Amino acid sequence: MAIKRNATAVWKGTGSTGKGVLNTSNKFFDQTPYSFKSRFENEDGKQGTNPEELIAAAHAGCFAMALSFAIAEAGHEAEELKVDAAVTLDKADGGFAITGITLKLAGIVPGMSEKQFNELANGAKEGCPISKALKAVPIKLEITFKG
Repeated sequence: MAIKRNATAVWKGTGSTGKGVLNTSNKFFDQTPYSFKSRFENEDGKQGTNPEELIAAAHAGCFAMALSFAIAEAGHEAEELKVDAAVTLDKADGGFAITGITLKLAGIVPGMSEKQFNELANGAKEGCPISKALKAVPIKLEITFKG
């Protein structure tokens, strides 16, 4: 069974002065703006989203869910898994490239050892579908654990 998810981008104008909107079928993104300025000049993100932010959100969500499944398989339940994903975009080869992703994980899993948590987290980092899709990019995992 194949699952498909869709999003639509509509762009008008040039790369540097144009503007676009993003839409998804579930209306989570509904005319959500993005532009050169929101991507490269607006650090607080209040002027719209950007592709790197969307990759970070997708990666954080996928990794947290994959880890929660692994924790449940090990006979535990996570009280909380907080994942902050940071996607780094750098100038490269006359353009831009994603040069790294850092996943900062803070986990609370009563009754689980820190060693087991770290093993499961590293397995989830390698095995979640978004990590697999992004395997060309170095992915770093930083872990804080509270049993």
